[in-house]
Amino acid sequence: MTTSFPRHLLDGYQAFTSQRLPTEQTRYRELSERGQSPAVMVIGCCDSRVSPEVIFDAGPGELFVVRNVANLVPVYQPDGGAHGVSAALEYAVNVLRIQHVVVLGHAQCGGIRAFIDKIDPLSPGDFIGRWMAMFIKPGEVVEQREHEAMQDFVVRIEKAAIFRSLENLMTFPFVRSRVEKGEMQLHGAYFGVAEGSLFVLDQQAKEFQSVGGPASG
Repeated sequence: MTTSFPRHLLDGYQAFTSQRLPTEQTRYRELSERGQSPAVMVIGCCDSRVSPEVIFDAGPGELFVVRNVANLVPVYQPDGGAHGVSAALEYAVNVLRIQHVVVLGHAQCGGIRAFIDKIDPLSPGDFIGRWMAMFIKPGEVVEQREHEAMQDFVVRIEKAAIFRSLENLMTFPFVRSRVEKGEMQLHGAYFGVAEGSLFVLDQQAKEFQSVGGPASG
């Protein structure tokens, strides 16, 4: 077969059908007949290095995943626009009745770097700038602190994006209702790409705590 389809993807599919699929065929058949019923939704970054299914070693049907630049959740805004993240969230909460929403941020995030480097959100054709502009509230100023190293500043803003997304999640009435009833929980997590380290948000302490695994820098 002559095709311009990426060869490494076809090779990967062949490996999938010969190695993994045989061990999970029953699971796939059940999912096709009964539909999906994941307990967890992950809102992650579209960065190719940060795959929720890989990080959490999840099998088919276990995670409902939405990925976008910088793992952002917009505020609830039911207008005439198209809202991909909001639509996925609505489906996950109201139809799938998921029990947990995890906002997964990560180190070396390109979207956050674009925000820090002040890509103009009004530049013609600049989607990233417009997207990242919703990270801050009107009148809010995000600046590097005195004596704060750039690396520390970037990490602080990467984690701040997780906090902002969790805050924005609660502007959705169907999310707030289920959270307040104790039917659903919201979580934050931060992944260190270089070390493969994972930090989970302690919402009372408002700090990210290591869950073990590889040593982190």
